[in-house]
Amino acid sequence: MAPDPQSVASGKATAATWIAFLAMCVGMFMAILDIQIVASSLTNLGRALNIATDQFSWIQTSYLIAEIVAIPLTGWLTRALSLRILFFLATLGFTLASLACAASSTEATLIVARIVQGFCGGMLIPAVFTSVFVLFPERQQLLATTLAGSFAMIAPTIGPALGGYMTQTYSWHWIFLINVPPGILVSILVLVYLHTGRVNLRALRDIDFGTVLATALFLAALELLLKKGPESDWGGTLVDSLLVLCPLACATAIALCLLRAKPFIDLRRFRDRNFSLGCVLSFVLGAGLYGSVYLMALFLGLVRAHGPLEIGMIMAVTGGAQLLSAPAAAYAETRINAKWLAAVGFALFGLGLILNGFATDQTDFKGLFWPQILRGASLLLCLLPATRLALDHWPADDLAEASALFNLMRNLGGAIALALIDTVLERRTPVHASELVSRLSAGDPAAARIVGLPLTHFHNVPIGPIDPMTKMMIQPIIERAATAQSFNDAWLMLGITFALALCAIPFIRRTDVRV
Repeated sequence: MAPDPQSVASGKATAATWIAFLAMCVGMFMAILDIQIVASSLTNLGRALNIATDQFSWIQTSYLIAEIVAIPLTGWLTRALSLRILFFLATLGFTLASLACAASSTEATLIVARIVQGFCGGMLIPAVFTSVFVLFPERQQLLATTLAGSFAMIAPTIGPALGGYMTQTYSWHWIFLINVPPGILVSILVLVYLHTGRVNLRALRDIDFGTVLATALFLAALELLLKKGPESDWGGTLVDSLLVLCPLACATAIALCLLRAKPFIDLRRFRDRNFSLGCVLSFVLGAGLYGSVYLMALFLGLVRAHGPLEIGMIMAVTGGAQLLSAPAAAYAETRINAKWLAAVGFALFGLGLILNGFATDQTDFKGLFWPQILRGASLLLCLLPATRLALDHWPADDLAEASALFNLMRNLGGAIALALIDTVLERRTPVHASELVSRLSAGDPAAARIVGLPLTHFHNVPIGPIDPMTKMMIQPIIERAATAQSFNDAWLMLGITFALALCAIPFIRRTDVRV
């Protein structure tokens, strides 16, 4: 899309352009905020709609998968509809979907609304950063980028606490209704003040809808397979059908992407080693980023039984650390080789995950503080150098599509991580409970300490028969301790993933430091 002619002619953006851009930043802020604001209210939302604990992840996964499909479509739709109409429709769709989420009375209706919300929200973020180069002359692009980046940084900082406050003070409906007033305002301001590009509906014919459909089918089948496969011991009609559909849809999507002159996703970019390894880092970062938010919210809600506001306040530590460390990360990104900076970032983030893997059912704010600080402070040390390694060498004409592919890999990592986390929590909790019962029956004092029972009766001597009343009393605390241990397994799984990602960094070709 050509730059705004008024901005180019005058050498600076008009007041109307700045109003439109600020409105677009608010729209992007809402899209980024949505994952975080929902996280602290997951347990309340699940109970209100009678959603089983092992199905909580669909509330977040449905949003992420829809974003994955929407991100590469954004460029196509911008050329067809213009930036103005695309952003107007996407914001309006996001707002109406938020209203539908608030009106949901069942899990199914909520998931459908979240899919629409994620699809529309997925277009807002890349559209804002595209608009920087479309709306502003070169000398104002740094200011516009900084402004957009500030909105993007503030959202995860305030999201958990804001979501917890809205749910606890009013009801869970307000974590979605909060999007409605600003959504309507943003839609109006963009429609009135943004004047750039023209509608060219003929460009819609260039979109490879067959590949879009195959990709969506593959992602949906993959998520269902990861969820339902372990539950059914990888058998049954549904799992067997998914085992056929998933690879078939994947192969079809790959074939179409490779055969089309203008593919939905240009997989040929993966022939570039730095880009491929950068996408691996982006995938792993998404797993850690979205996985840690999900795990933290569930642990505080299910194990610690905190209310949404308490959950939000505890989780705000990560966002605060991220915000405070941003200037240092930005400075380091221009002074340190990207390979080594990424190694430091992924090592620190992985350490923050692993430290969470030794919690007990009594671990709370104090025990969760430093792991959150490590993850928050290291996030940009992971993201900035990984982005540079993957994208810095692409020509300007290819940069937008390469960036879209790089960013959707992060969402894909998050979606897969959430499904795997649910599997770990569901499968490992009964195993830990059985082991604890066996150890307690054998008089193991270490097991008694884990569960929180008095140690006076545990001397590594079999306890003998236990009366039904005692069993009834200690069963809940054994289950809670077992649940905490299954959370540890999930945290360690994510931490090991980051350790493996470190092994890929030495294979990345050296890039020059920018000063």
